[in-house]
Amino acid sequence: MASVHDVLHMLQSHAHPDNVEGMARFGMTPDARMGVSVPDMRRIAKTVGRDHALALALWETGIPEARILASMVDDPAQLTDSQMEAWVADFNSWDVCDQVCMNLFDKSPLAWQKVGEWARRDEEFVRRAAFALIACLAWHDKAAPDEAFIRLFPVIKAGATDGRNFVKKAVSWALRQAGKRNANLRRAALDTAREIGQMDAKPARWIAADVIRELEKP
Repeated sequence: MASVHDVLHMLQSHAHPDNVEGMARFGMTPDARMGVSVPDMRRIAKTVGRDHALALALWETGIPEARILASMVDDPAQLTDSQMEAWVADFNSWDVCDQVCMNLFDKSPLAWQKVGEWARRDEEFVRRAAFALIACLAWHDKAAPDEAFIRLFPVIKAGATDGRNFVKKAVSWALRQAGKRNANLRRAALDTAREIGQMDAKPARWIAADVIRELEKP
């Protein structure tokens, strides 16, 4: 069983500090960052295997790569409401937010509930997590019925006036990814995008154009 020290040593062996400045230009918080690539983190996670206690300990380091790795090695079956709330409150970079939603949160039965809860919150990365979760569920939850996503379209529409960059892009991502599931959801997503485009808000018009441009491609 790997320790936190072991895993941090593995991460350090793949560190590229010279990449951190460039990552910061793409909006990734540079604080304590090592510059480890996601593919390298996935290889380390595969070596380590599932370990809930290790995941909790890695999260507490505050290191972005360690937190992403924590989401890769944690056991979704042991994920609790309180853990999800604690981790989402710590989000301070879009890549950590999206990776945790993609690797762990969307595998929890609590995911659908958290979308509605977090979309009503004011914190930028908590709200981003709500829409990132929609996108990840659309990608990964193959058994979910169309209606489950259509019920979330009003939530997406309500978030479309938020002009903060990381929220705005996640709202677009959520609607685009839902629309890619099948022809029925594509039509519904396009209808929602057109409604968003009629809203008197600059971010809403940007989201509408982004969604329509992608979903109307042949």
